[in-house]
Amino acid sequence: MYGPEFAADPGRVYSYLRRWGPLAPVELAPGVPATLVVGYDAALQVLRDPATFVKDAREWQKGVPADCPVLPMMMYRPNCRNTDGEVHARLRAAVTDSLARIDLNALRGHVERTADTLISGFRGRGAADLVTEYARALPLMVFNELFGCPPDIGDRLVEGMSGIFDTVDAKKANQVLRQAVRDLVALKRREPGADMTSWLMAHPVRLTDEEVMHQVVTLQGAGTEPEQNLIANGLRLLLSDDRFAGDLSGGSLPVEDALDEVLWTDPPLANFAITYPVRDVDFAGVLLPRNQPVVISLAGANTDPSLASDQRVGNRAHLAWSAGPHICPAQGQARLIATVAIEQLLDALPDMELAVPADRLVWRPGPFHRALTGLPVSFPAVSVPEGALVPSAGTAGAVDGRESTGPAVPVAPLVRATARATHVAASDAPRGPWNSLVKWWHGE
Repeated sequence: MYGPEFAADPGRVYSYLRRWGPLAPVELAPGVPATLVVGYDAALQVLRDPATFVKDAREWQKGVPADCPVLPMMMYRPNCRNTDGEVHARLRAAVTDSLARIDLNALRGHVERTADTLISGFRGRGAADLVTEYARALPLMVFNELFGCPPDIGDRLVEGMSGIFDTVDAKKANQVLRQAVRDLVALKRREPGADMTSWLMAHPVRLTDEEVMHQVVTLQGAGTEPEQNLIANGLRLLLSDDRFAGDLSGGSLPVEDALDEVLWTDPPLANFAITYPVRDVDFAGVLLPRNQPVVISLAGANTDPSLASDQRVGNRAHLAWSAGPHICPAQGQARLIATVAIEQLLDALPDMELAVPADRLVWRPGPFHRALTGLPVSFPAVSVPEGALVPSAGTAGAVDGRESTGPAVPVAPLVRATARATHVAASDAPRGPWNSLVKWWHGE
């Protein structure tokens, strides 16, 4: 599950694995065996049985070398994804309560402005790569603002997060990520604000700094890399599938329908929700060894031929957000960001087309994600109005007033007006990992 062949056509692999039934033996990396659940009912059974299938990976880790490429994605961390029982409930409460303080209307406005700023950087060229210039940049800009993350730390978060998802030099990437988050938490201890990091610190469950770090890593990981893939995969579908493409300038854009389809067939995290049996388990005729990873193929289970219906539009019974006690707590925010990002782009460039045939698009290798390397498009060039905010090396601070040669994009507060929360002033400059974004804009 780690080579380019799997990345190019995972559906073929899932079909092959179904010869073994709803569960099949796989390798996540060379010498890293696991069981992949490709059956929908079997996946639900595993996800809804936390007493048998736990999230704590520490026993498994004892036999794994430190340089294992999938270890940073699978290792135990004291976060709400990798814990069970009362510990999980405590950490989950801090996360869900902090997420609830995000004002969704303000978030929508922030995504719209961020999208417009990014689009202004390429709309005058008549061509763009929507992965590097849009889908990758937008979630990073939004989430770094949500977490109160300054540019220097944001750069390192980008480097570390991308590295562990791609499983390339993952040990180094994990070290970079850990130090970046440590620096962010230390900053917020000194200078708390109206942001997710500060809210986690102030929560009544009294998280330690180490626990705050790991919740931030989990939320940033779930909110940037997968969000980028959801946006890019949704755009690919809208631009390439006759059911959705049509005349995108015709008025009613089927963005929500396209996202439903993507979440069923190409979920941004294709294989994850990893668990470890607490004992040897005979499951559907397959012996699952104690402490050996059982990985849910969210994509494989969603496309299980045994499902009674293939109706996906408006159907939210997919497993893209997982299920059971560890179901994604931020799915509403994630879907909102993707929907608004796609709508803003299609509104701005309604005549946009893929610049290459869809079957020539390249997918990034890796056992866990479903991620395009690029999404080249062409469109009639649109002149940028004088004075518009155009991201470039010379105006990197177009969304960071401290470095800008021009005005910054105003940011609406992203928090609810409560007695406990102080709104971010609309004149405050948002933050983002600008060194990395400048490189992406220039194709480096």
